[in-house]
Amino acid sequence: MSIKEIKAKSILRKHKKIDSWFLSCYGMNLYRGCMHNCVYCDGRAEKYNVNGDFGKDVAVKINAIDLLKKELNPNQRLAPLKKGFIMLGGGVGDSYQPVEKEYKLTRKALELMKQYKFPVHILTKSTLVERDIDLIKDINKQSRAIVSFSFSSVNDKISQIFEPGVPEPSKRLETLELFKKEGISCGMFLMPVIPFITDKPEFLEESIKKAKELGLDFIIFSGMTLKDGRQKEYFINALKDYNQNLITEYTHIYRGDKWGNTVPEYYTSLQQAFNIISKKYRIPRRIPPNLYRDLLEENDIVMVILEQIDYLLKLDGKKSPYGYAAYSISQIKQPLSTMKNSLRSLNGVGTVTENLILEIIETKNSTYLNKLLV
Repeated sequence: MSIKEIKAKSILRKHKKIDSWFLSCYGMNLYRGCMHNCVYCDGRAEKYNVNGDFGKDVAVKINAIDLLKKELNPNQRLAPLKKGFIMLGGGVGDSYQPVEKEYKLTRKALELMKQYKFPVHILTKSTLVERDIDLIKDINKQSRAIVSFSFSSVNDKISQIFEPGVPEPSKRLETLELFKKEGISCGMFLMPVIPFITDKPEFLEESIKKAKELGLDFIIFSGMTLKDGRQKEYFINALKDYNQNLITEYTHIYRGDKWGNTVPEYYTSLQQAFNIISKKYRIPRRIPPNLYRDLLEENDIVMVILEQIDYLLKLDGKKSPYGYAAYSISQIKQPLSTMKNSLRSLNGVGTVTENLILEIIETKNSTYLNKLLV
């Protein structure tokens, strides 16, 4: 295990448009590389340019807090930050991995979020987040906070094999229960489920049932990507030790897709299984509007709701024009409320979508979405 201190040029990473999964326009990586060393981690892929041994070598951005203070301070910005949650949980390193105990960059970042009154969405696998419950409660009262944990399943034995550096799922569930009792909104990111291992209906149901029992506010689901190169090689080597017979199955569903996706048939059947079970337990499959309706800019709330409806309809195997309409809205700067009489000039917006957009503008909510969510 080695730790390298580096200096970054910037910390906040701005998305091209708001992320409807996390409700954020900005994310950050305080660390590069991750001691959690999850076998399936996408961050190991070459495209992310993480140097060294991904599970053992971690780069610490020692100037991160100084940079973040400048980037959050409205008096030092040419333009204000877009509204929405700031995402605390990097794609190339968990913000609460073990090195955080020493450097406390995540805690210091939260202190800045509190100082500048930004809402925060935390995604982690680490129970170390309990250390910062005082700050998170303060942020929640002031602007809002969401704490989410990611799981490949809630099975402790399987987690020990494929997520060797993180607390067991049972411990993560206890932490979620703690935050829920403190009045914090919480979610489960059931992703990635591991093909032929944790994607079985009994494992999916066990996870979804636990989420429901804890009263989690939402559950977000996804399959596993496996990119050719370091990520795939590392995973397949681990799979040999677990069950070599599964390797043939993996060659059937992973065929060198640029993004590491499986063949469409696999994801379709997987999503169908999740859809059936999640409906049984009536738990929202996306973050519900009551958690963000007063936080987002007008166009962004319309985009998010349209994208969520699009996802849920396709989850039911139905066609949807709403994703196309959301994309069209992402390309304009003019507030939609000033276009009420010309919404159908936007690509993908017909009479039904127009009425839906008008309802969202008026109420910052959607009756249709709320019906689909559960």
